[in-house]
Formats: sequence, structure tokens, C-alpha cells
Amino acid sequence: MEGFVQNTILITGGAGFIGSNLCEYFLGLGNKVVCLDNFSTGHQHNLDGFIENPNFKLIEGDIRNIDDCNLAVKGVDYVLHQAALGSVPRSINDPVTTNDVNVSGFLNMLVASRDEKVKRFVYAASSSTYGDSIGLPKVEDVIGKPLSPYAITKYVNELYAEIFSRTYGLETIGLRYFNVFGRRQDPKGAYAAVIPKFVMQLMKYESPVVNGDGNYSRDFTYIENVIQMNELAMKSQNEGAVNTIYNTAFGERNTLNDLIAYLKKYLSEFDSKIADVEIVYGENRIGDIPHSLASIDKAKNILGYNPKYSLQDGLKEAVSWYWDNLKEK
Repeated sequence: MEGFVQNTILITGGAGFIGSNLCEYFLGLGNKVVCLDNFSTGHQHNLDGFIENPNFKLIEGDIRNIDDCNLAVKGVDYVLHQAALGSVPRSINDPVTTNDVNVSGFLNMLVASRDEKVKRFVYAASSSTYGDSIGLPKVEDVIGKPLSPYAITKYVNELYAEIFSRTYGLETIGLRYFNVFGRRQDPKGAYAAVIPKFVMQLMKYESPVVNGDGNYSRDFTYIENVIQMNELAMKSQNEGAVNTIYNTAFGERNTLNDLIAYLKKYLSEFDSKIADVEIVYGENRIGDIPHSLASIDKAKNILGYNPKYSLQDGLKEAVSWYWDNLKEK
């Protein structure tokens, strides 16, 4: 898209999975990109492809430190706020740190952005905000009660963003991400996302453990769709586009059993033995909702969102990347 050449964009959490993809994309368009990251969950190797780009600046800092936030926003036109501690289980095990990063850190970024008079603050919200709401598909203005400390923090982000829009005139847009996956997503650690974790296990002929009977469903969203939404949210001049929330998803749900079947199919094209790996079923996980499906009508109608990658389309690309980059040589 045109119109953002040589703007300066701050991407918090820019060394993480989503953040590094955003850094790469916007640098590719000719923008200047500032990355703020403390490397608690992000990785230096995610930046290897563009760390030497003269338009790229890395600030190693923490959003819990207001001075780091103030430094990062200097001279910035737009903020794409991705920094957070994700994972429902992590928040259940350590709600205090999750709150410090996701709420206090978020507030610091809002204050710094307000004071620097940035043009727009686009932030990563979460489908976890829908909580115990049982209606499908999920529509932005109908939510339930949160089911985890993580979900509470992400809902509080939305409340703070709304107040800063109303009180200080800061343009904000929240993007409720639905189960994002793709290249650079970390397969390691106790809180690894399900897709790269399953891929790593299948490549080692280890049996993935599916929570429950595998019939829980999710609106899996490929990284390219998320990049599109961030760009549209940043540049949209449509009336009523700002100071609101948008679902960021493909608008289709697949069960965990569907997901496993696709992963085995696509990985088997690289190694036929993977097709024979058995799947293990365990207990349902605390804080998980049974089903998730987004209505993307609002994003389509107001922002012109047009997601190109279904789960299968995204997995074909992601599996190839995983094989090239994660397979033990």
C-alpha cells in the first residue's frame, strides 16, 4: 500500500513472533522502524534479517519502565503495540507479572504516546476478551466475563485505550487477535503456542498431547492476515475507523483434530513417517473456551479487510518454514 514511505513506526515487542514480522514488512515498504523489546519472550535471531537495515533502530528496554517508553516514542508517527506477556496458563501461574507487563506497561505506552502526540496507537488486543460469551460468531460489542488473568489484562487495555481516546484525543485502534500462527513463532518453552509445538513434536515423531477430545475449535489466523490488519488500522482515514476494536481473524473455525490432520498431511510431504505418529488426548485446560469464531464484518466494512490466508493456506507456508528452520539437522 502507498502512503507510509519514510514514516517512523514504533513496534513494541518487535523481537517477538508478530512484532518481528511487522518490523520486516514495514521496513520493506521504506518506513523507518523502531523496535522496543526486553527479550523476555522475543529473540535476537528474529531480527537477523534486518538488524543492519539503516532504517531500523533497536532499543533494548522494558515497557514497565516509563523512561524506556518515552525514549522509544521520540519522533515516532505511529505505534504498533505488540509487547505483552501472552499465554493463559502463564497468567494463571503468575498473575502479578502478567498484570505488570500487560496493564502497567500498556498504560506507560499510552502515556508516552499521548505526550509525544503520535498520530495513532494501534495495539494487540485478544479474543480472550470474549470470555464466557457463548454466542458464535464473536461480534466486537458482545463480550462475556474473562476466564483468566490474561483475559482481564487484555480487556483492561481496551478500557484504557477508550479513556485515552475520549480524554486526551489519542487515536487508538485495538485488534483482537484470534490464534495467530506463522513463521518465527517460538516452538519452545512451557508456554509455546500449539501449532509450532505440535510441529516440533511431529518432526521428532513424538505424540502431540491434545487438550480434551480435540473437538474444541479455533479461528486460526495466519500472520499475513494480521500484518494486513495492522497496516489497514494504521492508515485508514475512514470516518469512524478509530477509537474502536476490530476482530483480527480469518472468520472460519477448525477443530484441534482438523489442525492435527492438516499438520500431519503437510509435514508428511517432507517425511512420510510423520503420518503414522499417534495423537494423545489429555485433560481440558483451565481457562480455555470450547469454541472461538470471529465475525470479521466490521473490519471488512470499515477498514476494507480482506484476509487472503485460510488455515490450510497458512499452514502450507508455515510448515515449509518450520521444516527449513526448526528441523534438527
